[in-house]
Amino acid sequence: MKFTLSWLKDHLDTDASVQEIADKLTAIGLEIESVEDPSADLAPFVIGYVEEARKHPNADRLRVCMVNTGTEVVQVVCGAPNARTGMKGVFAPAGTYVPGTDHHLKAGEIRGEASNGMLCSEREMGLSDEHDGIIDLDPEAPVGTSFAAYAGLDDPVFEIGITPNRADCLGVYGVARDLAAAGLGRLKEPDFSPVDGGYDSPLKWEIAAQDGIYCDYVAGRHFRNVKNGPSPKWMQQRLKAIGLRPISALVDITNYVTFDLGRPLHVFDADKVKGNPTMRLAQTGETILALDGKEYPLEEWMTVIADENGPEGIGGIMGGELSGCTEETTSVFLECALFHPSKIAEAGRTLGINSDARYRFERGLDASSALWGVEVAARLIADLCGGEASRVVSAGSVPSFDRELTLRMPRLARHSGISVPAEEAETILTRLGFGVRRDGDVIAATVPGWRQDVESEYCLIEEVLRIHGFEKVDAVPLRPETALPPVAISPGQRRVAFAKKVLAQRGMLEAVTWSFMPTELAVQFSDPAIFDPAAMKLANPINAELDVMRPSILPNLCEAVVRNADRGIGNAALFEVGPAFRDPSPTGQDTVAAGVRAGQTGSRHWGQPPREVDAFDAKADALAVLEACGAPVQNLQVSSDAPAWYHTGRSGALRLGPNVLATFGELHPRMARRLGLKGRVAVFEVFMERIPQPRSKGAGKARSLLKTETLLPVQRDFAFLVDAETPADKLARAAAGADKKMISGAEVFDVYAGDELGGRKSIAVNVTIQPTEKTLTDEEIEAIAAKVVANVEKQTGGQLRA
Repeated sequence: MKFTLSWLKDHLDTDASVQEIADKLTAIGLEIESVEDPSADLAPFVIGYVEEARKHPNADRLRVCMVNTGTEVVQVVCGAPNARTGMKGVFAPAGTYVPGTDHHLKAGEIRGEASNGMLCSEREMGLSDEHDGIIDLDPEAPVGTSFAAYAGLDDPVFEIGITPNRADCLGVYGVARDLAAAGLGRLKEPDFSPVDGGYDSPLKWEIAAQDGIYCDYVAGRHFRNVKNGPSPKWMQQRLKAIGLRPISALVDITNYVTFDLGRPLHVFDADKVKGNPTMRLAQTGETILALDGKEYPLEEWMTVIADENGPEGIGGIMGGELSGCTEETTSVFLECALFHPSKIAEAGRTLGINSDARYRFERGLDASSALWGVEVAARLIADLCGGEASRVVSAGSVPSFDRELTLRMPRLARHSGISVPAEEAETILTRLGFGVRRDGDVIAATVPGWRQDVESEYCLIEEVLRIHGFEKVDAVPLRPETALPPVAISPGQRRVAFAKKVLAQRGMLEAVTWSFMPTELAVQFSDPAIFDPAAMKLANPINAELDVMRPSILPNLCEAVVRNADRGIGNAALFEVGPAFRDPSPTGQDTVAAGVRAGQTGSRHWGQPPREVDAFDAKADALAVLEACGAPVQNLQVSSDAPAWYHTGRSGALRLGPNVLATFGELHPRMARRLGLKGRVAVFEVFMERIPQPRSKGAGKARSLLKTETLLPVQRDFAFLVDAETPADKLARAAAGADKKMISGAEVFDVYAGDELGGRKSIAVNVTIQPTEKTLTDEEIEAIAAKVVANVEKQTGGQLRA
């Protein structure tokens, strides 16, 4: 919202400086975005009198001008065709910055003649694109005075940010009212008195009897014998200052009232309107050529202003070009209507039109403005365009706005922390336009029609406080509840960061996908005993396909892999740490770290050829995440009960007893084909909340001492015959558990299954024995080896191979 200082003073009697006004606007909630003083760049430019303009002796198109600046006579070489003796123009001395050309003037010689300044055109001063000649001022213009002051270009321009609830400040008068309430001057009441009409309007407003029309009331007048010339200079200057282009007196009046009083208006050329203008719904296939020169297709739920020719305007948004006013217009019909804010916003978004009228209507207008808006427009048209006004014609009824709220002063003190006298609160609300009755510490306030955002007692508290001054609220430090601040990041949040870091270190890229997916995919990637698609269906999905909350992150990551493959990135490795959903209950959401690897393990290389990804890649990723998050990976068991979307025989689960911490493996070929994936796809899911918290070592205890062994470890290899169904991991764990004090690890290094073994298999395991106090003798090593053989036979039924 922009306005000039002189415009503000039309409504506010004040002696406050520009800085004081800017500070007060921000203090009362109308935040200043900028204050521009156009006279700053134009300060060196003065009005000069050309005493003589003679032909340049060495150039046919140049003239040597002697310019009287009021203090001296300066010689200027000028190439403008309209430079002549006796004219008055705008003079810029040497050293002046010229905003239109972005350079500084320098004294010099042009074709042998000295030139110590410039006579300027409008383009050189940054006022317009006009550059056919220099500025030719009125003969009465005072020589030597500032051109900015003479032309009215020394008026500071304020720009304020208006929050969506403050539609009342989308007019200069509303801003002045707030400043007056804050004690920065006296509010001048505008003239809303009726203008007598001299005849009955030949056009009547009508509102069609159709459901869905979002116009409650419309009023207007007919004007005859008007003269639509340029608007006066003062109006043009104000419109230009706020970024509007003056068009004609009639159009400029509607724009001026929109920004002056926050009341959008529209004028039709009455001679172009056939039949009575009617508010009705658009018909199938109708279009309108709007005032912006664009043609818009109308939808059947939109309200239009139409006559026998069809739509002549889009209600509350923009008028039509066919009935627009031109310089030949002599008869005018005025529109001043009330529209439903939500419908105006919907229609504007649908059509893609952002107009000043829409901006105000969609935020809500004072219903009474439809009554006085007609009178204000009639008075301006009569003053600027002449002619005669008809009596007011209208259709519909003005909606009533009756809202009374109670403000209790003790509650204001409790919520604000300061004590505002009841008399001051009463004065503030009165100045803001509220009807006020006070009984002791209780104020009954009638909300004015232009403040529809004031809905409760808390709104009244805010109004009183912002005018009283938020700066008067004492700064009170918060009283700490503990000696130390609480931990800002929970262990679960730290684990999410650890998981992301370790997966990135392993060469994977983080992806962020939708928390929704198609129902079909959700069913295939969920356990029907846990996930109910109907219960997780979205009421208002952003896309018809993304209609249910995701039970797994994997499908969305797989679709991202397909999109990458379509763009030539075949070896994709993506991960995401985010929510997966089981049910709509408060506890039905899990944090999951999921990842997908597709294609090969890397690009071609002479030293190490790549291979296809497999289940072990996914297992390594899952174990890396678990280890980074503090899970006891050395105690994990591997089982083959991965969910149905994993490849049978090429997948597994990592668990602690019945608690499944992660699943890994290759994606089932059927699922891969469904998602459009080619080749092997390795995937994993780590359930972050299931990872057990580390056991507390006691508050204040230091980290345990790092143990380093000085004695060399001893390694022994064993090969056992076991049943074909026996997991190798089970055997390795049995070997490591034979003597937990002396055995530091056991790893499987070979598995063999042949016909000569009779349906059994051979598993070879390397056992590391770590002495801690002394070097072990052969007898001690053999005793530990015997324990290994005995424990493996006990746990797995395995027999040592000869």
